Amino acid sequence: MQSLSRRGFLAASAALAAPLLLPRSLRAETPLRSLRATTRTLDIGGRAVSVKGILDDQGRSGLVLNPGEAFRVDLVNDLDTETILHWHGQIPPNAQDGVPDMPQPALAAGERRSFDFAATPGTHWMHSHIPVQEMELLAAPLIVRRPEDLAADRQEVLVLLHDLSFRPAEEVLAEITGGMGGMTHDMGGMAHGKEGMGHDMSGMMDGAVMGGMSMGAMDLNDFNFDAYLANDRTLDAPEVVAVDKGGRVLLRIINGSAATVFWIDTGALQGRAVATDGNPINPVAGTRFGLAMGQRLDIELDLPVEGGAFPVLALREGAVERTGIILASKGAAVERLSSLSDTTHPAFSADLEQEALFSAVKPLADRTVDRSDSLMLGGSMMPYLWTIDGQSWGTHRPVQARSGERVALTYHNMSMMAHPMHLHGHHFQVVALNGRAIAGALRDTVHVPPMSMVTVALDAGEAARWMLHCHHMPHLATGMMTEFVVSA
Repeated sequence: MQSLSRRGFLAASAALAAPLLLPRSLRAETPLRSLRATTRTLDIGGRAVSVKGILDDQGRSGLVLNPGEAFRVDLVNDLDTETILHWHGQIPPNAQDGVPDMPQPALAAGERRSFDFAATPGTHWMHSHIPVQEMELLAAPLIVRRPEDLAADRQEVLVLLHDLSFRPAEEVLAEITGGMGGMTHDMGGMAHGKEGMGHDMSGMMDGAVMGGMSMGAMDLNDFNFDAYLANDRTLDAPEVVAVDKGGRVLLRIINGSAATVFWIDTGALQGRAVATDGNPINPVAGTRFGLAMGQRLDIELDLPVEGGAFPVLALREGAVERTGIILASKGAAVERLSSLSDTTHPAFSADLEQEALFSAVKPLADRTVDRSDSLMLGGSMMPYLWTIDGQSWGTHRPVQARSGERVALTYHNMSMMAHPMHLHGHHFQVVALNGRAIAGALRDTVHVPPMSMVTVALDAGEAARWMLHCHHMPHLATGMMTEFVVSA
């Protein structure tokens, strides 16, 4: 993965004068980038593991755009099967959003497709919208830098987190879902069926509490993966990033895992969370921050003048597994770290304390809500079925809005598992937690704990059908998806 220093981008400083949103007549001057959906091999503890990936024309994972640069990309499918990529965090024209048959079909093997739209700044990512392929690591960073990123005297370090099974992803998904996770991608990766099932029931919490009432055991993890990766590596052979003594680092952390919530632990370094899902927030100090699937978190760190080696770890909630990278100044001794902690990491899903601390630097404009809706999140481990308003994809109830309306959506989670809810084509602001109003962060993916309510507000965009779904891949595969239908 890439470590992006300020000095390494001086050649792009001329882009500072360019507006962040280019008119189409000027976007033609943006250089054409190339991406390939392909296969690659990772070395995990001496074991060669075949996975998928998204590489640029120089073989690097993902894409970094400079300020003012449009998303002007040719995507080639080098896989032997069809695929389609979603540009998570971007707000493209709906036709370029990257959901199978919504409205464009998936790319056939060998097919090339062009994309051209104004890029949304921040830490984002790209991934297949076919659940089994995302579990095969068909994902990569998508960073769109702001002018202030070029001006800042700090080093940028990208961290992409994954969970990985050595078994075929189809087999893993079928085991988790009891056969309900189909291997087709009809309308976003849905299919139906039913067979046997197997789960990891170890990651459970003794109780969730809502309104002072205990609600019983909470499920945290439903599968034990073979490896947990940071930039394609485990702690057996972590990435060691060279940093300057006394320097400042911006961590751009992406949780690209299929079914794992992580704690980001900065250890001896006091961190400052400065952006959620690519959107600046008022800094929040801390050394441990929760990060759900699909979410991104930017954390600033100041390194001591004497230097040293500083692990930045991702801790699996409700378990002992961990992964991470190491920041090391010149000459620092780098100690070997175990991939297992001595004690179980706590649940991030238990409350909304962290979300309550986050507030947008540039919140939504204050205006009256035109339309409100509530979505009931439900489901169970046995049978393994997760729903919105009691329905799965195919019998779902679309959420309706008109373009330009201010819309308030309340997610009411009545299940015993948390759900990271992602809305395509929009960024929203968190405006209430369990009915208590806040002026929260701007996001595109919000984590809704068991027996909790989270309300978000947004301004409805392009008149089109936009996917709204849980970003826990096995939940999505059993149909935990609806659509946000915007009319003109």
